[in-house]
Amino acid sequence: MSATSGWLMTAVAPWGENAEDALDQALVDLGLGDVRYVPMQGAMLPLGFQAIPPRPLPMGSLVECHVASAYAWNGSSACAGVAYAMARTPEGEPCTVVATITTATDFEETTLLLRRNLQRRLASRDLEVESFDLAVDEVTAGRDHHGVAVAALILPDSLSNLGNQRTGPVRKSMTRSAQEAIDAAQRRVDTKAPAARAMRPGSRTDFSL
Repeated sequence: MSATSGWLMTAVAPWGENAEDALDQALVDLGLGDVRYVPMQGAMLPLGFQAIPPRPLPMGSLVECHVASAYAWNGSSACAGVAYAMARTPEGEPCTVVATITTATDFEETTLLLRRNLQRRLASRDLEVESFDLAVDEVTAGRDHHGVAVAALILPDSLSNLGNQRTGPVRKSMTRSAQEAIDAAQRRVDTKAPAARAMRPGSRTDFSL
């Protein structure tokens, strides 16, 4: 099975005529200007992820990206960040978790918030971190212009290697917080009082479900 490789990058564009123009400028700076990038959701990266240095991408290629885009206007500031952590499940299975964030705070505060997001994603899945990396950038929009800060984890080959990617086992138990939430919801259902009968005014007909 082939490994999935990728890299972290950031770019800022403070002089956009509009938000879309600013984003396009940032994508060009990221090296994504000539590709078809697919924004990916979810906390888990393909198994076997490896960090590599950035490399040029072919025109028209299909590229998976975990992207955070933070917008600003007319002198205001914004930050965007992406982080990933190499980790292991309690059963010893290696995996990689990703987290993103956008804020209107400064670089230092955004970095702290991003690390907390990553820590929470690891904790909710009972994962033990082995190493991590992150990328954060801050933009201040020019006067009467739109600005954007973009942070991305770029996986250039994951979509072309879908048939060769390994998946892990189905995990046998959920995290404690998830199980507690389900148990609490079940208790609420089990102890819910029966609804009163719905009666149409002036009628004895029962319309309850």
